[in-house]
Amino acid sequence: MDELYKAIEKKIKDTGYTREISGERVYEDICDQIEGKENGTYILFSKFEDDVIFEYHITVMDEEFNLGILTIRTPEGVFETNFDE
Repeated sequence: MDELYKAIEKKIKDTGYTREISGERVYEDICDQIEGKENGTYILFSKFEDDVIFEYHITVMDEEFNLGILTIRTPEGVFETNFDE
């Protein structure tokens, strides 16, 4: 799992996002938000800090999920990561 967390962090950092980021925290946040959801496509929001909002575009399937796009909105700007690329 550590490799997955580092890959998440790298993808986000590659957008120019300069704040501290935890791939594990992002992954766990997604898992918490999709728990109990039916199969389908969702846009979910999370407030990581007072001034940082994460917007997840997620497809939920039977035993897994696909994070397509993550948009991070901060006072410094908007950072978008396409995990399907």
